[in-house]
Amino acid sequence: MNDQAQGLRNLIQHQQELRSKSTRIITVTSGKGGVGKSNFTLNFALTLQKKGYKVLVFDADIGLANIDVLMGVTAKYNLYHLLKKEKSISEIIQTGPNGLQFIAGGSGFNDLIRLTEEQLDYFAEQVSQLNGLVDFIIFDTGAGLSKETLKFIIAAEETIVVTTPEPTSITDAYAIIKMVNSMNYKIPFKLVVNRVTDGKEGKQTADKISLVAKQFLQLDIPSLGYVPDDSSVSKAVKKQIPFTVAFPNSDASRGISELVDDFLANQPRTEQDAGAGAMKGFINKMLKMLKQ
Repeated sequence: MNDQAQGLRNLIQHQQELRSKSTRIITVTSGKGGVGKSNFTLNFALTLQKKGYKVLVFDADIGLANIDVLMGVTAKYNLYHLLKKEKSISEIIQTGPNGLQFIAGGSGFNDLIRLTEEQLDYFAEQVSQLNGLVDFIIFDTGAGLSKETLKFIIAAEETIVVTTPEPTSITDAYAIIKMVNSMNYKIPFKLVVNRVTDGKEGKQTADKISLVAKQFLQLDIPSLGYVPDDSSVSKAVKKQIPFTVAFPNSDASRGISELVDDFLANQPRTEQDAGAGAMKGFINKMLKMLKQ
C-alpha cells in the first residue's frame, strides 16, 4: 500500500473513531462563592488530561469568569466572538498549561440568554462540532442558582457540587440540590468537599448532605472525594499557575488525583452505557431551556 492510500485509510479510520466516540458533559457548581469551585474545575480537568483524556473547560461563570486568570493566560477570543459570528467554535478555543483547551466566557453569556432562535440554532450547531473531539467538556458555572447556571445543570449529564466543611457552604450546597429537585429535574449530583483538614472531616461533611438529601428528597448523592486544605493552593493562585502544575506533589494535588481515579472508575464502560447521543441530548436540552 502506497503512502497516499495509507494516509487516506488512516483519515477514514480517525473519522470513524470520532463519530463513535461520546463526549461526556459535566457541570461544576457550588451553592455559594469562595469555596474554590473554579480552582477545583481547572485542576480536575488538568488531572483528567494527565491521565490520558482530552478535556475542554468551558468557563460559564457569567459574574466572575476567571479560569484564564487562574492559568495566567490572556484569552484572545471568547464566547462573544462566536455569538457575533466573528469566529467559529474551533477559533475561540484557547490553550492553557499542559495544552489544556478552554473557552473563555467573558460577556458572551449575557448575550446568550437574549439570542434569537436563529442565533441559538447557530450556537447549537457550533457546539455540536465538539462531539468526539474531546472526552470531557466541563462547564464551570457561577456560584448559586441563577437562571443561567440552572440551564447548564439541567442540560449536562451530571453535576459536581463543590462545598467546604463550613456550615454556610454545606447549607447552600444542599439548597442548590433541593431547588433543582423541586423543579422535577432528575440530575445526577456528586459531591466534592474542598479544604478539609483530614479525610474524617471530608467524609463527615459529605455524609451530612447525603443523609439529609436521602431523608427529605429521596436522593442518593454520592461523594467523589475531598481535597485537603493546602497552602500550596493559595501560593499557586498568586503565581497564576494551577496547583497541580506548580506543586504536583502537594497534598491538594494528590487529593485531586485520587478523586479523579474514583470519578473515572465510576464512568460508563461502553459507548452504549455512556449514551452516544450525549452531546445531542445536551444541545437539545440547552436549546429548550434557552428558548423558554
